[in-house]
Order: sequence, then C-alpha cells, then structure tokens
Amino acid sequence: MVKVVVAVLCGAVLVGCLDPTTGRPPGVNEPVAQYRSSVSTVSAADLGSSWRQGCPVGPAELRQVRVDYWGYDGLIHQGNLIVHRDVADDVAAAFGGLYRSRFQIRRIHPVTRYGSNDDASMAANNTSAFNCRRTTGGTKWSEHAYGRALDINPVQNPYVGTSSTVLPEAAKPWANRKLVVPGMVHPNGPAVKAFATIGWRWGGSWSSPKDYQHFSASGR
Repeated sequence: MVKVVVAVLCGAVLVGCLDPTTGRPPGVNEPVAQYRSSVSTVSAADLGSSWRQGCPVGPAELRQVRVDYWGYDGLIHQGNLIVHRDVADDVAAAFGGLYRSRFQIRRIHPVTRYGSNDDASMAANNTSAFNCRRTTGGTKWSEHAYGRALDINPVQNPYVGTSSTVLPEAAKPWANRKLVVPGMVHPNGPAVKAFATIGWRWGGSWSSPKDYQHFSASGR
C-alpha cells in the first residue's frame, strides 16, 4: 500500500517524490553533492518583458543568480533567479540552505519564460523573483519590482486573500496548511529558516492576506 501511494506522489504534477522507505525526499540521509551557485550581470535584453522603462530599478542594478536545487523528481537541477545586486549573494546562500536540507522545488525560471505574467508563472508552479509589476490587487510597486522578493512553489504555497481568494487556482487544496507535502513552506521549516539567516521574512506570517509562497527583504 505504501508503494502505491509513493508511486502516485512521485508521478503527480503538484506533489514531490518521496522515498518509499522513509517518507522523506529521496536520498535525504545520503551525502549531498557540493552546492553550486553563481552571480552574473544582466542586460535589458536578458530581462525581456519583465522590465521596461519607468520600472523602479534598471538592469545595472539587477543580477542573475544561478542555483542548484532538488527537483520533485529527486534529482539535482539548476535554476536562474533575477534579484537586486545588493541581495544576490544572500539569495544564493539561502538557496544553499534549501539545497542542503533537500527542500524540493518544482522549477526555477525567470518570469520571462511565462511572458512575465505572474498568473502564468504561478500556475506553472514556478519559483521566481524579479518582475516589474504592481502588488496583487494594488497599485504600488511590488517588492518583486525591486528584485528584493521571491515566490517559492506557488501551487503548494498559495496566496490566500482576504475574501478567501486562492492564487493560483490549482493551489486550493494546499490552502489547508495542515497538509504536509514536499515543497510546502511551514513555520520553523527549512525554507523559513534558510531565509531568516539572510534577514528575509515570510508572507505566511502575515495576518491577512496570507502569502505562503512569498519571501522578501523588507517583510512586505
């Protein structure tokens, strides 16, 4: 019975793969390959539709951070995040903490992969950072527009609005935070701890709305 359940978990689009003998991410007790990360400059062409004239920061103030991460297939992948140059090294360090704890991430791409559409990026369960956009339902610049915020596994960690709005749509089952699946962010869990080490705060600790995917340098 356990093997059947695990097979379902490993094959599902929304849920990570668990080791059938331990119920934990694959290889959690095995030696971990050395974590790799790098930081590089970006141009307006690199940022594509995620940036335009009039945004609060320009390409010279942003960096690409390439990080190793554990995928939902139990394998090591590399992903790219665009963040402000002042936080690039810190973000790389935080993802190193996630990597060492075997925290699983579905995918990590700049939002340009999804036409810089936040809804499309969330629906794809994509972990991303910079996007020159306004706050959800508001008119002020989002912290993402400054490259000082990122969203992790939006499907397992939805935005839950004051009127019980859940974004993305596919995330409704995971608005119930009593569930525990790979890639979910919980208080005192590895993601909150990893970002606390660099002074970033979690949107899941807000009173309302709850933004379980969101981490930022300012706490907003």
